Amino acid sequence: MNESQVQPQPPADGEGLDELRLPPLLLGTFTPKIDAKGRMALPAKFRGMLGRGVVLARGQERCVYLLPIGEFRRMAMQVQRASVGDKATRDYLRVFLSGACDEVPDKQGRVLVPQLLRDYADLGEDIVVIGVGTRAEIWNRTAWQRYLGEKEQGYSDIENDVLPAVEF
Repeated sequence: MNESQVQPQPPADGEGLDELRLPPLLLGTFTPKIDAKGRMALPAKFRGMLGRGVVLARGQERCVYLLPIGEFRRMAMQVQRASVGDKATRDYLRVFLSGACDEVPDKQGRVLVPQLLRDYADLGEDIVVIGVGTRAEIWNRTAWQRYLGEKEQGYSDIENDVLPAVEF
């Protein structure tokens, strides 16, 4: 068996098995710039977790979702399983998928943010990239600061509703 045929083995004690099955966990806040050609440098912390490519798509609250390809496929399949007879499902699929595009980072770790998505989220040069678990979001910096300012008090108020079973 040559090196290319060797399969990675989980640790013998079972530790690390969850990491082998779970999608990447994208966390943190970053402030890259969008250059004149519409390219954004992916946060260095995310590059290894995103694999060989990403999908950019319209997100809620006028941000752009940045998803590992596997996570995008999982989300798209989940939505497509919903009833096509449901108007809300059709509407969501049309908006979500029609603006989605797959991108492969260049050697400098940059991806093109298409003009359609830059217009949708009002993205200029100053942006914020936030990790939101299995996806990242790209925000207009001013819009993100306003959103965060509006939501911070509510964050404290809804903790028990959102995290009822989690103990800290």
